[in-house]
Amino acid sequence: MTDHIVVLSGAGMSAESGLSTFRDNDGLWEKHNVYDVATPEAFQRNPELVLRFYNDRRRQLKDAQPNPAHHALAELEREYRVTIVTQNIDDLHERAGSSHVVHLHGQLTQARSIHDEHTVYDIGYDDIQLGDTAENGGQLRPHVVWFGEAVPMIETAAEVVSTADQLLIVGTSLQVYPAAGLVNCVDIDVPITVIDPGEASVSRARVIRKTASDGVLEWMESLRRQ
Repeated sequence: MTDHIVVLSGAGMSAESGLSTFRDNDGLWEKHNVYDVATPEAFQRNPELVLRFYNDRRRQLKDAQPNPAHHALAELEREYRVTIVTQNIDDLHERAGSSHVVHLHGQLTQARSIHDEHTVYDIGYDDIQLGDTAENGGQLRPHVVWFGEAVPMIETAAEVVSTADQLLIVGTSLQVYPAAGLVNCVDIDVPITVIDPGEASVSRARVIRKTASDGVLEWMESLRRQ
């Protein structure tokens, strides 16, 4: 019996819902250079551009829907204890019904003060404008982890992965640190499955070379046969 299933999800999970996500191979996100919209320096240089970019992403997210992979993982909670550690900043796992989700890189539906990363507000799909401030007077910015910033949830994620009885990696190449190091937190005898249509870089893993939705459904069928 598998007591605790931990899922590491990434961009490939959201892509099937129509969300364009940063990919390392071209360095572009919705035709923007990531260093123009996803760094603290970019926000200092041109906050209006950065806020507009994330406002557009929030509107895109509002219209997006969870795909079969999201729904399948949520359904898995009926039979197992499931924790999802996601690199994605969208809320599609939660909207599909998953109740234990750790967001490594923050959440698009939240904002925080530039003066205090712990002053965080739920904003849903509303825009953030220049002049929108927190109660401490700081300009609001997206509550997302930008390049060059620390990943505050990495220790929590490492603790979660260390308790896994089975690890499922979906839609991420795990080539970006510190997230890539999470696979090393799992016990040596814990089964690892990677769902990715491309080349998998995780040693000792079973690989299902399919898209997120097709791969998750195939993996669930094999899990139930165990």
